[in-house]
Amino acid sequence: MKQKQRKNLETFAFYFGNALIALIFVSPLIWMISSSLKPESEIFKGLNSLSTFIPKQASLGNYREVFERINMWKFIGNSLFYVLIIIGLDLFANSICGYALAKFEFKGKNALLTLVISLMVFPAEAIMLPMYREMADLGWINTWAALVVPFVAKCFSIYMFRQFFMDIPNDLLEAAKIDGCGPIKTFFHVVFPVSGTVYATIFILDFVAHWNDFMWPLLVVTGEEKRTIQLAIQTFFGSKPINYGPIMASLTISAIPMLIMFIFLQKYYVEGIASTGIKG
Repeated sequence: MKQKQRKNLETFAFYFGNALIALIFVSPLIWMISSSLKPESEIFKGLNSLSTFIPKQASLGNYREVFERINMWKFIGNSLFYVLIIIGLDLFANSICGYALAKFEFKGKNALLTLVISLMVFPAEAIMLPMYREMADLGWINTWAALVVPFVAKCFSIYMFRQFFMDIPNDLLEAAKIDGCGPIKTFFHVVFPVSGTVYATIFILDFVAHWNDFMWPLLVVTGEEKRTIQLAIQTFFGSKPINYGPIMASLTISAIPMLIMFIFLQKYYVEGIASTGIKG
């Protein structure tokens, strides 16, 4: 009986601890949403108590101000447009590269894989200036090409795909070859249908990274026509006095697509991370 009680206590402590940690991590998001519903005078009141998470006079005034001051729908559309193009090209091109590194033997394969892994350690900031200079030389500043092309090939995506494809049985590919499938047909008819988890993982990582990207669009977008949502939010900091209600509302709006995406794809994200991290 004591052993059962101890086990129940350990289970309770485990779930309570996880719930507490999750609440700590999600509390800034809850505060942001709550603040977006408050009048300006209420946002920073009671920060040392739980009452700060509960708006006393909730209203949608801040959201109305956001849509009155800027063309938010256009900026959301701009971000969705270029982010989805990057993701589509990333999933297509890098999955094929990862498949080749996982299932084909060719001269220089190991050297190429080493190069891919080595390039993963370089932060984007280290190559941002050369990329900008290249975009300027090509005359691509303030074009969709400048936002998309530099981020199509990703070493991390290639590595993730390669790790996942390594676990696909060679017998399955041999059976497809016997049935008359060439490499391309095998990839699209055999490999692709069983690789949903890694595609979902790359989709989520790409979406979050580029949806939240501020620095690169700031460098290459010079007009309002192609302005992204993160650049649009920055305009609320450019006029005095700074009102944090509209800022919180615009940040909440920008977070909604990511929350929706993660809710529907979290299962595949967890499975993809687990499956690509097992085999070396």
